[in-house]
Amino acid sequence: MKKINNEIQLIISGKGEVRYGSIIKAISGYLRRSQSANSMAKGALLYKKEETEALKKYVIKNKLWISKVTIGGYISEGAEQKVYLTDEKYVIKLNDSIFYTSWEDYLNSLLLHNYFFPDTAYGLIGFIEDNSVLFAVCKAAFCNSN
Repeated sequence: MKKINNEIQLIISGKGEVRYGSIIKAISGYLRRSQSANSMAKGALLYKKEETEALKKYVIKNKLWISKVTIGGYISEGAEQKVYLTDEKYVIKLNDSIFYTSWEDYLNSLLLHNYFFPDTAYGLIGFIEDNSVLFAVCKAAFCNSN
């Protein structure tokens, strides 16, 4: 159990290795460095708003905007994400981090998912903005139960 706890700590700190983790770790590290303690102390909503603006700057600088998501068909959506089929092997998932206090928390959840479930790891491929809402765009293997 201690070994897993240590590995999880390494992953969250950006030092551990997981499948598709490079870009996620880079963005998470940037967000950690760009946020002030003052904004977190002022409240979660203000913090997330400032964090989102910092994330947009990173996305612009690193050319991670996706102007249009090429999708084959809408599959479903829930409160957390919208899922689209790209082909018979992959899906695109759009997530606006609505259930997370911060984008960094969302990115950590991706890293942990990829650590525990490498066969269904999410590849963060960029971001889009729709109706002034920022969405992370991830690609994942399509697991059809048929």
